[in-house]
Amino acid sequence: MSHPGATASDRHKVVIIGSGFGGLNAAQALKRTDVDIKLIARTTHHLFQPLLYQVATGIISEGEIAPPTRLILRKQRNAQVLLGDVTHVNLEKKTVESVLLGHTYSTPYDTLILAAGAGQSYFGNDHFAEWAPGMKTIDDALELRGRILGAFEQAERSSDPERRKKLLTFVVVGAGPTGVEMAGQIQELADQTLKGSFRHIDPTEAHVILLDAAPAVLPPMGEKLGLKAKERLEKMGVEIQLNAMVTDVDRNGITVKDSDGTLRRIESACKVWSAGVQASPLGKDLAAQSETEIDRAGRVIVNPDLSIPGHPNVFVVGDMAFVPGVPGMAQGAIQGGKYVAAIVKNEAAARAHGTKPKPRVPFKYFDKGSMATVSKWNAVAKVGKLEFGGFIAWLAWLGLHLIYLVGFKTKIATLLSWAVTFLSRQRGQLTITEQQAYARIRIEELQEIAASVQESEKAAS
Repeated sequence: MSHPGATASDRHKVVIIGSGFGGLNAAQALKRTDVDIKLIARTTHHLFQPLLYQVATGIISEGEIAPPTRLILRKQRNAQVLLGDVTHVNLEKKTVESVLLGHTYSTPYDTLILAAGAGQSYFGNDHFAEWAPGMKTIDDALELRGRILGAFEQAERSSDPERRKKLLTFVVVGAGPTGVEMAGQIQELADQTLKGSFRHIDPTEAHVILLDAAPAVLPPMGEKLGLKAKERLEKMGVEIQLNAMVTDVDRNGITVKDSDGTLRRIESACKVWSAGVQASPLGKDLAAQSETEIDRAGRVIVNPDLSIPGHPNVFVVGDMAFVPGVPGMAQGAIQGGKYVAAIVKNEAAARAHGTKPKPRVPFKYFDKGSMATVSKWNAVAKVGKLEFGGFIAWLAWLGLHLIYLVGFKTKIATLLSWAVTFLSRQRGQLTITEQQAYARIRIEELQEIAASVQESEKAAS
């Protein structure tokens, strides 16, 4: 099925897959270019993923980090936003297939920019997701908020000491930036915000465990900053377990294998997974049709100009692309999106003037540093060779994240939420619903019922 276009169909067609940092920045950079843009994404919003953990722990609302993509681009007349889950790219026919509510749509392109990002990786154990949600989507964050706060509520009603202990044990798997930030905020939520608000339990007795199969905290940021973060977390009361590989996850806890081969059990009702990423399956789709190769995480190994081998009009940016020296962070996606947009603009100008486009210059990533917040007033930062932590790093973290939020209203709302949380012990987003906590399970049950009905209908026919 085709869909109506918003702009003239004879112009050069640019299709962008994904509304994250890479896709949105590419679209915005093409605002005054003589092309038609169709941005296709599976969600209606642009998600500022680095702050998802704050949604999960009640600091900010989901709307503050996920403004509607359609409203962001509404004044850009050459851009059309389309909702749909892209399932296939046909390199031969130069079309993109996307699905929305059971309907399949085909969108032609002249230039294709894939910025579909990455999802959570469970290293081949996808069934872990039912009991240990990741931190990649708004749904994940809201589900985790429901599970975290729901654990305290269940503990309040329990008279069994062992069950209360299990309910008040929170395990965060993965000691990268997201895991560190999540563990620190769960601890602060228990020690500060919820303190004194229950009558049968003491929230400050919550046990937060941060574990990783690696031998260090924050490995990408180096030993010095990793130790700073580790010491701060331990001072707050977070238990750090390193060289600990998760081998199983179920409703009641996790099984861990230590470096000496010993298996042990951690009883925990609420688990958070932040241990790995897996690129969009569209990378495999490209590899099946061309000489494109992907790495173990599903990332596309691109040419120096971020195009794929044999298809100079197909680009891959952000978490979907493997580029040596470029980390899977927002800056890599932003710079990649703007770089590809510059190529498209250059070639559009050449078409308009009937000249040859300038040769493509290889993509160069400018490292603006990396940061991770550990707790209120405390963060770690690495900018070039400069490494520092504490309050100054925390202020730098606040400023950087505020700058990259999209929209003035979003920035102000987030700043106010931060003020409430950081200048007091209160959090403004502690509402939870049963649907948030159990939506994943309910959806799976509905899928099983639908599959059963289909099988029955086939058998009857």
